[in-house]
Amino acid sequence: MTTAIRTSGLSKDYGADRGLFDLDLAVEAGEVFGFLGPNGAGKTTTIRLLTGMIHPTGGTASIFGLDCQRDAVAVKRVIGYLPGDLPQFGGTRGREVVTYLGGMRGDVDSLRVQQLCERLDLDLGRRFREYSHGNKQKLGLVIAFMHRPRLLILDEPTSGLDPLNQQTFQELVREAKQDGATVFLSSHVLSEVEETCTRVGIIRSGHLISTMTMDQVHEMSYREVEVEFAGSVPEVAVRGARGVQDVRIDGNRLRCTVRGEFAPLLAALDHAAVIDFVSREPSLETIFLSFYQR
Repeated sequence: MTTAIRTSGLSKDYGADRGLFDLDLAVEAGEVFGFLGPNGAGKTTTIRLLTGMIHPTGGTASIFGLDCQRDAVAVKRVIGYLPGDLPQFGGTRGREVVTYLGGMRGDVDSLRVQQLCERLDLDLGRRFREYSHGNKQKLGLVIAFMHRPRLLILDEPTSGLDPLNQQTFQELVREAKQDGATVFLSSHVLSEVEETCTRVGIIRSGHLISTMTMDQVHEMSYREVEVEFAGSVPEVAVRGARGVQDVRIDGNRLRCTVRGEFAPLLAALDHAAVIDFVSREPSLETIFLSFYQR
């Protein structure tokens, strides 16, 4: 399988332990790869290195075999890029921005632009400075997707989008993947990662701490359980049940977390008078926060 993105020891040291350090990463062609981490973790620095906007202090990065520094112009021909902060186009109308950038590329279908604008409900006739934050983000998405690039590099792509447009964005990513494109998506919004990605990398304080498939991510999940009893709580049996953790008892109410199968907990409750049983699956955000803490 062709490697779309490869980095080896990629670093950008801003001093005071800020930046990106020794990033070794491979993203295969056709993947939708989520790059996850809190604000300031190094996600945007990584993207700026990949796009040749800043120079590394060490290591290398390549896109489809092209060196991101030496072949920066050729790299830009094969990517669609949405920065975390769009350039300020002032009084230029959205249509003029698209026409100018499309003309520089020379391979943009006007029908494709029209369809993207209709799906995102974007009026290209308005001036950029009149756009809301959400409409500026929509314009950025149109610019990134309009030429059907081999690789999409998207930095916090749903920032400012309403729920309907977030769904449209997810559809665009799925369609790009079906067309054979690779997507590298930086985010701290885990719901969009869960909906779109096939694999994720987790970055913290400039260091890549893990990569995993979405199946592996879901294996990290657990359930929060709350049980109400007519009588006393079978505390000893519950605490001894495999996979049961964080047991809290308040009167005739039990709260705990369960990792893995429910069978051991249900066996522990076999002879108890249960009058209410509620199980909740935490969000991916909660799961990753616990991962960071570990």
